[in-house]
Amino acid sequence: MRNEFLAFTAEKMSSDWYKSIAFILMLAAINLALPVGFFAQRTAKPVLHGKQWMAITGKPLAATAGAMIFQKGGNAVDAACAMLGATSTMWDTLSWGGETQALIYNPKTGKVLGINALGVAPTGATAEFYKSKKMNYPPEHGPLAAVTPGTPGGLLVMLAEYGKLSLKDVLEPSIQMADGYPIEAQAANAIEREKKRLKDWKHSRGVMLPHLGEKREAPVAGEIFSQPDLATTLRKLVDAEQQALKQGKNRKEAIYAAYDRFYKGDVAREFVRGTQEEGGLITLADLANWKVRIEEPVKTTYKGVEVYKLTHWTQGPAMLQALNILENYDLKGMGYNSARYIHTVYQAMSLAFADRDFYYGDPYFPPAEPIEGLLSKAYAKERMKLINMERNNAMIKPGDPYPFQGRTPNPFRQLLEKWSPQPPAGRGSGFNQDAITSSSWKDFRESFYSGTTSVETADKEGWVVSITPSGGWIPAVIAGKTGIGLSQRAQSFVLNAEENPFNVIEPGKLPRVTLTPSMALKNGKPFLAFAVQGGDSQDQNLLQFFLNVVEFGMNVQEAVEAPNINSFQMRSSFGAHESRPGRLLLTESVPPWTRGELRKMGYDLTYEERTSGPINAIFFDREHNTFWGGSSHHGEDYGIAW
Repeated sequence: MRNEFLAFTAEKMSSDWYKSIAFILMLAAINLALPVGFFAQRTAKPVLHGKQWMAITGKPLAATAGAMIFQKGGNAVDAACAMLGATSTMWDTLSWGGETQALIYNPKTGKVLGINALGVAPTGATAEFYKSKKMNYPPEHGPLAAVTPGTPGGLLVMLAEYGKLSLKDVLEPSIQMADGYPIEAQAANAIEREKKRLKDWKHSRGVMLPHLGEKREAPVAGEIFSQPDLATTLRKLVDAEQQALKQGKNRKEAIYAAYDRFYKGDVAREFVRGTQEEGGLITLADLANWKVRIEEPVKTTYKGVEVYKLTHWTQGPAMLQALNILENYDLKGMGYNSARYIHTVYQAMSLAFADRDFYYGDPYFPPAEPIEGLLSKAYAKERMKLINMERNNAMIKPGDPYPFQGRTPNPFRQLLEKWSPQPPAGRGSGFNQDAITSSSWKDFRESFYSGTTSVETADKEGWVVSITPSGGWIPAVIAGKTGIGLSQRAQSFVLNAEENPFNVIEPGKLPRVTLTPSMALKNGKPFLAFAVQGGDSQDQNLLQFFLNVVEFGMNVQEAVEAPNINSFQMRSSFGAHESRPGRLLLTESVPPWTRGELRKMGYDLTYEERTSGPINAIFFDREHNTFWGGSSHHGEDYGIAW
């Protein structure tokens, strides 16, 4: 309806200049007066409604895996673990050797807890090591990009501590898929695109390229894709659980027996052998010493809603910082996606992400990050003073949060004064030594949006889970006969303190990741669970999704499909860690007058048909005691509810 109205508008404008001006003013008035729902009422997908449970993730088959577990009597944690295993088996921009980040609402305690199942830099992974190889960052691909695998541990700990079912039940869908499932076009085509690199690694070649020597060496969509080594590994984990149960161990102890087999037993030995065979650094001690951490997340409030994120080993607090800034503005009064609204959101994100780029890192390694000051409401008001409402500031730098947590002076003031939004010229990754300014927009954008998946579940008992797993995506090194692809997350470290003194690579250290599950509570009860894939764009899209619901009254499906903006002001967490200050992505539906205003403000505009995420989310309808599910129309994301 809106498109027809705009087409009619354009026809009228062409007849007379004065009538055109009047018509533009009328259209603007209508645009501000009409509710957002008028424009968003026709969604590409319907809202999911559920009473008993909700399961949403990046692939239809993986959502089915969650439904299978719910039908067995599992809770939302059981289902989330099954979906995590299924997406990893499907190489949904991740594999079993990657990392898992989760928020869980525990209805027994009424609290949100965090799961930190991110791998760490292995033995020998020092800044000096990578510099000796003429690298300016750890590489994007290959064995030297790997941190220790976290997803198996994350799944097993979540299941043991908060699930109800056995590991045997929860891994059954993944094992069936590893034995052979009809591969979808997205993964099959990714394998074909990356086959040259995959051929460099013995076991990757053997698993991924079943038609070696033919014109198309990858599987085709619908072909049965089998991973016998992975199936064997998963069966070993189940066998460890079942043997422990026969020995009189309880459910939790039996699941931890599977954990020990992966990180300390025969699976660990083959994983390390296979990794080192390809030139990787991971040792048996690295696996045995690594552990999953159950953490207290960080939070802020926005107009009475509590918003939770994992802490600063992720980029999640940047969204909280942006909310702290934005709650000082009348966003609804600006009008949805008006030039002023877009400008304000962009500037708030730029301020928050500049802090992310300098201050975020591993909270378990010194120096201690100033997270209390960064999340201070007073600090947000100080930062917002830098926003010029008439002009984009492409040179926004990190602020100084230390005074806002009672500590001065800033120990890194000298580094801060020299910091620039763009890393020093010539700092390409180990695989690309060209100056960063010469890399193409296409290459930069692909790196910036490096994908993953998301898992969202909820059940009638009150359990809620939001997961953003990733790592070990195609092309990945498969470690020996385990069937497990290595993570590539080491590339998110830096090698020089002047870029970020908290995120310089060291053995045993967590990289600062983009992965960022989200949860919101209202009146002490779950209100939203939401997550998205897309590298450095994740908290940008999640911020706007949240505002779509809270400020503009969209339902959850409208909010996941609504057009977002994306900034490239922040440094990419991948590849050459580039940025594009002032570059702004808009949806093609943004009208010409809005585009014109933004250009006058100094923005460099680029456009796409869809800019919505892809976001997956659950809304909790307290009036009717039901779930509303939103599943993005951006990719292959899919939800099932009952």
